[in-house]
Amino acid sequence: MTQPTTQLRLALDWTPNTNHTGFYVAEAKGYYAASGLEVIITTPEQDNYQLSPAKQLAEQRVELAVAPSESVLSYHSLSAAHPKLCAIATLLQEDTSAIVTLCSSQLDRPAKLDGRVYASYNARFEDAIVRLMIRQDGGQGDFKTVTPAKLGIPYTLKQGTADATWVFMGWEGIEAQRQGEQLHAFRLADYDLPYGYTPVLVAHPDSLKTRAEALQAFLAATARGYQFAAAAPDEAADILCDLAQHSSLSDRDFVRESQHYLSSHYLTPDGHWGRMAAERWQMFIDWLINERILTNLDGSPLQASDLQLEQVFSNAYLPA
Repeated sequence: MTQPTTQLRLALDWTPNTNHTGFYVAEAKGYYAASGLEVIITTPEQDNYQLSPAKQLAEQRVELAVAPSESVLSYHSLSAAHPKLCAIATLLQEDTSAIVTLCSSQLDRPAKLDGRVYASYNARFEDAIVRLMIRQDGGQGDFKTVTPAKLGIPYTLKQGTADATWVFMGWEGIEAQRQGEQLHAFRLADYDLPYGYTPVLVAHPDSLKTRAEALQAFLAATARGYQFAAAAPDEAADILCDLAQHSSLSDRDFVRESQHYLSSHYLTPDGHWGRMAAERWQMFIDWLINERILTNLDGSPLQASDLQLEQVFSNAYLPA
Protein backbone atom coordinates (compact mmCIF):
# COMPACT_ATOMS: atom_id res chain seq x y z
CA MET A 1 0.00 0.00 0.00
CA THR A 2 1.37 3.40 -0.99
CA GLN A 3 2.23 5.66 1.93
CA PRO A 4 0.23 8.93 1.89
CA THR A 5 2.32 11.98 1.04
CA THR A 6 2.44 15.07 3.22
CA GLN A 7 3.51 18.30 1.54
CA LEU A 8 5.79 20.76 3.32
CA ARG A 9 6.94 24.08 1.88
CA LEU A 10 10.40 25.33 2.85
CA ALA A 11 11.51 28.94 2.24
CA LEU A 12 15.28 29.35 2.00
CA ASP A 13 16.97 32.52 3.22
CA TRP A 14 19.12 32.89 0.08
CA THR A 15 19.81 31.30 -3.26
CA PRO A 16 20.74 27.60 -2.86
CA ASN A 17 24.16 27.26 -1.24
CA THR A 18 26.13 24.92 0.97
CA ASN A 19 24.33 26.05 4.12
CA HIS A 20 21.34 24.26 2.57
CA THR A 21 23.04 21.12 1.25
CA GLY A 22 21.36 18.74 3.68
CA PHE A 23 17.91 19.58 2.30
CA TYR A 24 18.96 18.76 -1.24
CA VAL A 25 20.76 15.57 -0.20
CA ALA A 26 17.67 14.41 1.69
CA GLU A 27 15.59 15.02 -1.44
CA ALA A 28 18.04 13.37 -3.85
CA LYS A 29 18.66 10.35 -1.64
CA GLY A 30 14.94 9.76 -1.18
CA TYR A 31 14.95 10.39 2.58
CA TYR A 32 11.95 12.70 2.34
CA ALA A 33 10.02 10.38 0.04
CA ALA A 34 10.70 7.42 2.32
CA SER A 35 9.20 9.46 5.17
CA GLY A 36 6.05 10.18 3.18
CA LEU A 37 7.02 13.80 2.52
CA GLU A 38 6.94 16.01 -0.53
CA VAL A 39 9.20 18.99 0.22
CA ILE A 40 8.86 22.06 -1.97
CA ILE A 41 11.86 24.39 -1.68
CA THR A 42 11.47 28.06 -2.57
CA THR A 43 14.13 30.78 -2.76
CA PRO A 44 13.95 34.58 -2.31
CA GLU A 45 14.48 35.07 -6.04
CA GLN A 46 10.91 34.03 -6.68
CA ASP A 47 9.60 37.35 -5.38
CA ASN A 48 12.88 39.31 -5.41
CA TYR A 49 12.95 39.11 -1.61
CA GLN A 50 9.72 41.10 -1.24
CA LEU A 51 8.73 38.85 1.66
CA SER A 52 11.41 37.54 4.00
CA PRO A 53 11.31 33.80 4.77
CA ALA A 54 10.18 34.62 8.33
CA LYS A 55 7.36 36.80 6.99
CA GLN A 56 6.24 34.03 4.64
CA LEU A 57 6.18 31.67 7.60
CA ALA A 58 4.30 34.11 9.83
CA GLU A 59 1.66 34.43 7.11
CA GLN A 60 1.63 30.62 6.73
CA ARG A 61 2.56 30.73 3.07
CA VAL A 62 5.13 28.06 3.99
CA GLU A 63 5.47 25.52 6.79
CA LEU A 64 9.21 26.04 7.37
CA ALA A 65 11.70 28.84 6.84
CA VAL A 66 15.44 29.36 7.10
CA ALA A 67 16.29 32.58 8.93
CA PRO A 68 18.74 34.13 11.40
CA SER A 69 17.96 33.75 15.09
CA GLU A 70 17.27 37.50 15.21
CA SER A 71 14.17 36.95 13.07
CA VAL A 72 12.81 34.51 15.63
CA LEU A 73 13.43 36.95 18.48
CA SER A 74 11.91 39.79 16.49
CA TYR A 75 8.60 37.92 16.28
CA HIS A 76 8.68 37.44 20.05
CA SER A 77 8.91 41.20 20.50
CA LEU A 78 5.80 42.02 18.47
CA SER A 79 2.19 42.24 19.56
CA ALA A 80 0.08 39.24 20.49
CA ALA A 81 -1.44 39.38 17.01
CA HIS A 82 1.85 38.10 15.56
CA PRO A 83 2.84 34.43 15.85
CA LYS A 84 5.77 33.57 18.12
CA LEU A 85 7.94 31.72 15.62
CA CYS A 86 10.09 28.91 16.99
CA ALA A 87 13.54 27.69 15.93
CA ILE A 88 13.44 23.89 15.71
CA ALA A 89 16.97 23.23 14.41
CA THR A 90 20.19 25.05 13.64
CA LEU A 91 21.78 24.43 10.25
CA LEU A 92 25.28 25.10 11.61
CA GLN A 93 26.80 24.57 15.02
CA GLU A 94 29.24 27.49 14.73
CA ASP A 95 28.77 31.01 13.46
CA THR A 96 30.54 31.21 10.10
CA SER A 97 29.50 34.80 9.37
CA ALA A 98 31.59 37.96 9.62
CA ILE A 99 31.57 41.66 8.86
CA VAL A 100 34.02 42.06 5.99
CA THR A 101 36.00 44.76 4.21
CA LEU A 102 38.42 44.57 1.28
CA CYS A 103 42.04 44.34 2.35
CA SER A 104 42.82 46.91 -0.33
CA SER A 105 40.66 49.42 1.55
CA GLN A 106 43.01 49.30 4.56
CA LEU A 107 39.94 49.14 6.80
CA ASP A 108 41.60 46.48 8.90
CA ARG A 109 39.58 46.85 12.10
CA PRO A 110 35.95 47.68 12.97
CA ALA A 111 36.86 51.04 14.57
CA LYS A 112 37.88 52.29 11.13
CA LEU A 113 34.32 51.88 9.88
CA ASP A 114 33.33 55.18 11.53
CA GLY A 115 32.17 57.46 8.74
CA ARG A 116 32.21 54.63 6.21
CA VAL A 117 29.39 52.99 4.24
CA TYR A 118 27.88 49.70 5.42
CA ALA A 119 25.65 47.67 3.05
CA SER A 120 22.76 46.55 5.25
CA TYR A 121 20.17 43.80 4.77
CA ASN A 122 17.83 46.07 6.72
CA ALA A 123 17.32 43.38 9.34
CA ARG A 124 15.75 44.76 12.47
CA PHE A 125 18.75 44.43 14.85
CA GLU A 126 21.53 44.33 12.28
CA ASP A 127 22.80 47.91 12.34
CA ALA A 128 22.75 48.00 16.14
CA ILE A 129 24.93 44.88 16.28
CA VAL A 130 27.41 46.35 13.81
CA ARG A 131 27.46 49.60 15.79
CA LEU A 132 28.31 47.69 18.97
CA MET A 133 31.15 45.84 17.23
CA ILE A 134 32.67 49.16 16.18
CA ARG A 135 32.34 50.51 19.71
CA GLN A 136 33.87 47.35 21.16
CA ASP A 137 36.91 48.11 19.00
CA GLY A 138 37.15 51.69 20.26
CA GLY A 139 35.16 53.49 17.56
CA GLN A 140 32.04 55.63 17.84
CA GLY A 141 29.74 53.38 15.84
CA ASP A 142 28.90 56.25 13.52
CA PHE A 143 28.60 54.80 10.01
CA LYS A 144 26.44 55.36 6.95
CA THR A 145 23.97 52.70 5.84
CA VAL A 146 22.83 51.77 2.36
CA THR A 147 20.24 49.08 1.61
CA PRO A 148 20.81 47.66 -1.88
CA ALA A 149 18.78 44.80 -3.32
CA LYS A 150 19.43 41.99 -0.83
CA LEU A 151 20.74 39.41 -3.28
CA GLY A 152 23.32 41.90 -4.56
CA ILE A 153 24.68 43.00 -1.18
CA PRO A 154 27.73 40.68 -1.09
CA TYR A 155 29.02 42.29 -4.29
CA THR A 156 28.84 45.91 -3.11
CA LEU A 157 32.44 45.92 -1.87
CA LYS A 158 33.83 44.92 -5.26
CA GLN A 159 31.53 47.44 -6.94
CA GLY A 160 32.76 50.19 -4.63
CA THR A 161 29.27 51.14 -3.40
CA ALA A 162 29.98 50.09 0.20
CA ASP A 163 32.98 49.66 2.47
CA ALA A 164 31.68 46.80 4.62
CA THR A 165 28.91 44.23 4.79
CA TRP A 166 27.97 40.96 6.53
CA VAL A 167 28.60 37.66 4.74
CA PHE A 168 29.03 33.94 5.33
CA MET A 169 32.73 33.13 5.11
CA GLY A 170 31.96 29.61 3.88
CA TRP A 171 30.29 31.03 0.77
CA GLU A 172 30.99 34.68 -0.09
CA GLY A 173 34.31 34.53 1.77
CA ILE A 174 35.54 31.60 -0.30
CA GLU A 175 34.08 33.11 -3.47
CA ALA A 176 36.04 36.33 -2.90
CA GLN A 177 39.24 34.42 -2.22
CA ARG A 178 38.89 32.41 -5.42
CA GLN A 179 38.42 35.67 -7.33
CA GLY A 180 41.63 37.06 -5.88
CA GLU A 181 39.94 39.45 -3.47
CA GLN A 182 41.42 39.41 0.02
CA LEU A 183 39.04 40.23 2.87
CA HIS A 184 39.39 41.47 6.41
CA ALA A 185 36.88 39.40 8.40
CA PHE A 186 35.57 40.68 11.74
CA ARG A 187 33.80 37.87 13.58
CA LEU A 188 31.45 38.85 16.36
CA ALA A 189 32.98 36.44 18.86
CA ASP A 190 36.37 38.11 18.38
CA TYR A 191 34.87 41.31 19.79
CA ASP A 192 33.07 39.65 22.72
CA LEU A 193 29.68 39.82 21.02
CA PRO A 194 27.75 36.62 22.00
CA TYR A 195 25.97 35.96 18.72
CA GLY A 196 23.35 33.21 18.48
CA TYR A 197 22.79 30.42 15.98
CA THR A 198 22.52 31.31 12.31
CA PRO A 199 20.86 30.26 10.17
CA VAL A 200 18.13 28.34 11.94
CA LEU A 201 15.15 26.35 10.72
CA VAL A 202 11.96 27.98 11.92
CA ALA A 203 8.39 26.74 12.31
CA HIS A 204 5.03 28.38 12.99
CA PRO A 205 3.57 27.64 16.46
CA ASP A 206 0.36 26.36 14.86
CA SER A 207 2.34 23.77 12.89
CA LEU A 208 4.09 22.62 16.05
CA LYS A 209 0.67 21.72 17.42
CA THR A 210 -1.06 20.35 14.35
CA ARG A 211 1.78 18.95 12.21
CA ALA A 212 4.26 17.73 14.80
CA GLU A 213 4.57 14.26 13.27
CA ALA A 214 5.34 15.65 9.80
CA LEU A 215 7.89 18.10 11.22
CA GLN A 216 9.59 15.30 13.16
CA ALA A 217 9.77 13.18 10.01
CA PHE A 218 11.17 16.13 8.07
CA LEU A 219 13.87 16.80 10.67
CA ALA A 220 14.87 13.15 10.86
CA ALA A 221 15.27 12.96 7.08
CA THR A 222 17.07 16.32 6.96
CA ALA A 223 19.46 15.23 9.72
CA ARG A 224 20.43 12.26 7.55
CA GLY A 225 21.04 14.67 4.68
CA TYR A 226 23.39 16.84 6.72
CA GLN A 227 25.17 13.84 8.21
CA PHE A 228 25.80 12.60 4.67
CA ALA A 229 27.08 16.03 3.64
CA ALA A 230 29.46 16.09 6.60
CA ALA A 231 30.84 12.65 5.74
CA ALA A 232 30.98 12.97 1.93
CA PRO A 233 31.40 16.68 1.06
CA ASP A 234 32.39 16.20 -2.59
CA GLU A 235 29.41 13.98 -3.39
CA ALA A 236 27.10 16.26 -1.41
CA ALA A 237 28.36 19.29 -3.35
CA ASP A 238 27.64 17.51 -6.64
CA ILE A 239 24.12 16.65 -5.44
CA LEU A 240 23.50 20.30 -4.54
CA CYS A 241 24.69 21.46 -7.97
CA ASP A 242 22.73 18.82 -9.89
CA LEU A 243 19.46 19.16 -8.00
CA ALA A 244 19.29 22.91 -7.36
CA GLN A 245 20.37 23.78 -10.91
CA HIS A 246 21.22 27.36 -9.98
CA SER A 247 23.63 29.67 -11.81
CA SER A 248 25.53 30.38 -8.59
CA LEU A 249 26.44 26.68 -8.46
CA SER A 250 28.01 26.50 -11.92
CA ASP A 251 31.59 26.36 -10.56
CA ARG A 252 31.72 22.91 -8.97
CA ASP A 253 35.23 23.36 -7.63
CA PHE A 254 34.03 26.41 -5.71
CA VAL A 255 31.00 24.55 -4.36
CA ARG A 256 33.16 21.62 -3.30
CA GLU A 257 35.60 23.95 -1.54
CA SER A 258 32.70 25.58 0.28
CA GLN A 259 31.30 22.15 1.16
CA HIS A 260 34.60 21.06 2.67
CA TYR A 261 34.71 24.28 4.70
CA LEU A 262 31.25 23.64 6.15
CA SER A 263 31.51 19.86 6.61
CA SER A 264 32.95 20.31 10.10
CA HIS A 265 30.30 22.88 11.09
CA TYR A 266 27.10 20.87 10.53
CA LEU A 267 27.20 18.46 13.45
CA THR A 268 27.78 18.39 17.18
CA PRO A 269 30.90 16.55 18.38
CA ASP A 270 28.81 13.42 18.90
CA GLY A 271 27.40 13.56 15.37
CA HIS A 272 23.97 15.15 15.85
CA TRP A 273 22.56 17.74 13.48
CA GLY A 274 20.32 20.62 14.47
CA ARG A 275 20.74 20.62 18.24
CA MET A 276 20.87 23.94 20.07
CA ALA A 277 22.03 24.82 23.57
CA ALA A 278 19.71 26.79 25.85
CA GLU A 279 22.73 28.58 27.35
CA ARG A 280 23.72 30.00 23.97
CA TRP A 281 20.23 31.24 23.23
CA GLN A 282 19.95 32.77 26.71
CA MET A 283 23.33 34.48 26.45
CA PHE A 284 22.38 36.04 23.11
CA ILE A 285 19.00 37.18 24.43
CA ASP A 286 20.50 38.62 27.61
CA TRP A 287 23.09 40.51 25.60
CA LEU A 288 20.47 41.97 23.24
CA ILE A 289 18.38 43.04 26.24
CA ASN A 290 21.31 44.49 28.18
CA GLU A 291 22.37 46.51 25.15
CA ARG A 292 18.76 47.67 24.65
CA ILE A 293 18.71 46.22 21.15
CA LEU A 294 15.78 43.88 21.76
CA THR A 295 12.81 46.21 21.96
CA ASN A 296 9.14 46.38 21.12
CA LEU A 297 8.21 48.14 17.89
CA ASP A 298 7.61 51.32 19.88
CA GLY A 299 11.23 51.21 21.04
CA SER A 300 10.61 50.26 24.65
CA PRO A 301 13.18 47.69 25.87
CA LEU A 302 12.11 44.12 26.52
CA GLN A 303 12.90 42.37 29.78
CA ALA A 304 14.08 38.77 30.11
CA SER A 305 10.72 37.94 31.69
CA ASP A 306 8.99 39.01 28.45
CA LEU A 307 10.43 36.00 26.62
CA GLN A 308 9.79 32.32 27.24
CA LEU A 309 12.82 30.40 26.07
CA GLU A 310 10.83 27.22 25.42
CA GLN A 311 8.80 29.16 22.85
CA VAL A 312 11.88 30.67 21.20
CA PHE A 313 13.60 27.38 20.38
CA SER A 314 13.07 23.65 20.80
CA ASN A 315 15.10 20.49 20.26
CA ALA A 316 12.02 18.37 20.91
CA TYR A 317 11.26 17.70 17.23
CA LEU A 318 14.77 16.52 16.36
CA PRO A 319 15.59 12.80 16.24
CA ALA A 320 17.03 11.33 19.43
